[in-house]
Amino acid sequence: MWELLKSDTSATAGGSSSGWSSTPVRCIKQRRRPNVNSAALADLSDPDRLLDRKQNSNKAVKMDTRALKNPYPDYDGSPASTQALFDFQGKLTSEFAQRLSCKVSELLAVMENGLKSADPRDCTTYTGWAGIALLYLHLHNVFKESSFLQRALEYVSHSLKCLTRRHDVTFLCGDAGPLAVAAVVYYRLQRGQETDECINRLLKNKLLQYHQAVVTGGLPDELLYGRMGYLYSLIFINQQLGHDRIPLQYIQQISEAVLASGEHLSRKFRIQNQSPLMYEWYQEQYVGAAHGLAGIYYFLMQPGLVSVVEHVHRLVRPSVDHVCRLKFPSGNYPPCIGDDRDLLVHWCHGSPGVIYMLLQAHRAFGAPQYLADALQCGEVVWRWGLLKKGYGLCHGAAGNAYAFLALYRQTQDPKHLYRACMFADWCMNYGKHGCRTPDTPFSLFEGMAGTIYFLSDLLQPMKSRFPAFEV
Repeated sequence: MWELLKSDTSATAGGSSSGWSSTPVRCIKQRRRPNVNSAALADLSDPDRLLDRKQNSNKAVKMDTRALKNPYPDYDGSPASTQALFDFQGKLTSEFAQRLSCKVSELLAVMENGLKSADPRDCTTYTGWAGIALLYLHLHNVFKESSFLQRALEYVSHSLKCLTRRHDVTFLCGDAGPLAVAAVVYYRLQRGQETDECINRLLKNKLLQYHQAVVTGGLPDELLYGRMGYLYSLIFINQQLGHDRIPLQYIQQISEAVLASGEHLSRKFRIQNQSPLMYEWYQEQYVGAAHGLAGIYYFLMQPGLVSVVEHVHRLVRPSVDHVCRLKFPSGNYPPCIGDDRDLLVHWCHGSPGVIYMLLQAHRAFGAPQYLADALQCGEVVWRWGLLKKGYGLCHGAAGNAYAFLALYRQTQDPKHLYRACMFADWCMNYGKHGCRTPDTPFSLFEGMAGTIYFLSDLLQPMKSRFPAFEV
């Protein structure tokens, strides 16, 4: 199966810097908007003003300008529509599974060749070597091939040599990601001392008290560059090594700091009655999973992460409801509070990321409206989720397809697994749709590595998780 990869495994983590940028940037590239002041935030709680905003959004540029037409027939409920893909229990057919596996092998060979020109200094999970290591760690989980674990070791070892050693401490865009991935790789290789060293560095090192800085410092709260990004690193360790490896109190202290930060900003904007929590990044109140409210609330609703359950019901739930009120008539969500453009259907901004907050709210609180809103997100992704930006995770077809897998795991409705398979078919025709080439074309979150991750994850739909995000 892996001949294509093994024929070119001499590539090493190095080469010229023409392939990747070593400096992470915002995952959204759009014109700047005026900052949203407290009055504008308060307006969103006024039903009449909110209705006007939604009506005006119909005049805005629509998201179909950024998507390609979905060429696939939708699921019609008949067994014939899925018989070539999976059985009534959701198990993939051997033919479709073999097609996925062969495409994984083919794309891995292309990726390995492309990595020869990647930036040797980018240690991150988002666009750098730790992300490639995480891919190979995942492939080892799926295929049980020892060679994949060795590749993960090679890439994460390179990543550890070029850590930023700055205050970038998140899983995706900072030093915490390489350290967490390395800890798991060493653990799988039964190298306990090196595992412990990575965990100790993750919590505390000579230059920076990581955990203390995250709890008491001036970090933002979002996933890519903030407290939630560091929190995920600790969750990742516990998921892979055992739930007591990182003491729960360390995790809960971060959650409490995030709650306190959100309460402070809500009071500052005087919107406590509408949203007891509020967060911003670079003076923008982002809504989506990467920089915004949906990603933060998704984690705050996870069982046990907040020590006082009453805080989840009193603070988090009404704040989630505030996000729900921002929904456009289409079912999509704005990138920022106050942005009327119904434009972006990405994991980072829009329905494909908000859906995880909604599904977790349904699990946590049981209200059927959360699931109804999540299902509407699925319709948005099906119609507008094949993006001109390409096939990646952060803003591409593979990342959007994970929304269907999340819906399938929660509902067991074969429609969602069918849709995920159709998006996989699109991804298996990589490069044939005239999509844009990403800035980092072989990376985990922008490029081919993320597509490979998704295609291999689809082999076990009930075990699938959006990498570096879902828990």
